[in-house]
Amino acid sequence: MARRYLLVMLVAFAATPLFLASTEAAPRNPPKVARHLAPKPRWQTLPLPPPMPAATTSGTVEVGDVRIYFATYGTGAPVILLHGGLGNADHFAFQVPALAAKYQVIAIDSRGQGRSTLSKQPLSYHVMAGDVLAVMDHLKVTRAALFGWSDGGVIALDLAIEHPERVSRLFVLGTNYHSSGSKPRKGASPPTFTAYAAKCKTDYHRLSKTPKAYGAMVSSLLPIWRRAGGFTKDQMRSIKAPTVVADGDHDEIVVLDHLEEMALLIPDARLVVFKDTSHFALWQDPEAVTAAVLEFLAAP
Repeated sequence: MARRYLLVMLVAFAATPLFLASTEAAPRNPPKVARHLAPKPRWQTLPLPPPMPAATTSGTVEVGDVRIYFATYGTGAPVILLHGGLGNADHFAFQVPALAAKYQVIAIDSRGQGRSTLSKQPLSYHVMAGDVLAVMDHLKVTRAALFGWSDGGVIALDLAIEHPERVSRLFVLGTNYHSSGSKPRKGASPPTFTAYAAKCKTDYHRLSKTPKAYGAMVSSLLPIWRRAGGFTKDQMRSIKAPTVVADGDHDEIVVLDHLEEMALLIPDARLVVFKDTSHFALWQDPEAVTAAVLEFLAAP
């Protein structure tokens, strides 16, 4: 997810009720007290995506010692979906049906995550960007629009910087280009991230052919999350593709001012902020996110 700060909590918390003894006998039928709990704000919830629709095609591409999973949906101009850290391509299930009605959607499991296998070599965003190029070459896609969420957005930025001829448009959600755009981490992880990590673990055990390698996958991601730095301002200025920088207005880990700066640095970029959502706007307000992506893809 966002650089350095998806050091997610993978620990389950248990609560033990406390019972107080009393010398007085309790009434047989104590009066019932109605308690009306205020609903949580949307940005504090985590609605999970539905199952993915049936793929048009699916398969794997060999890249060195790994196999990268992909699936395609629909036909038309290609749009590549790049998921967040720990996740998998199925996390775009809210968006895929509408996108596939107009475009050829290519959903990829990043190296070591979901159905893709893990390499012995150190993991990096640049290496994962190379995997995307390998899938594009396999599918004979010379140029595509990229929709990257969190870690997937970093991979998309790498491609737009290093291989501008392969990127037609760029939509990044919940992605900071430098560690200075991460909020200071204090205390326990937000409940949304704890719930997200639990889903990712369940998904991995269900999808991966090496379910016991979950710990190794997390260990491979930790160094790139902890590593300081990122892209430079000059690299942001070098991006040629029309770009949308997007996020929720309550992102738990990314500084909104940083994204405003990012949108100013990238030529022909604009900022889109989804109201009452967090880092997980993709799931919290899927209709608004999908509509924004479709509008961007259709724009001249």
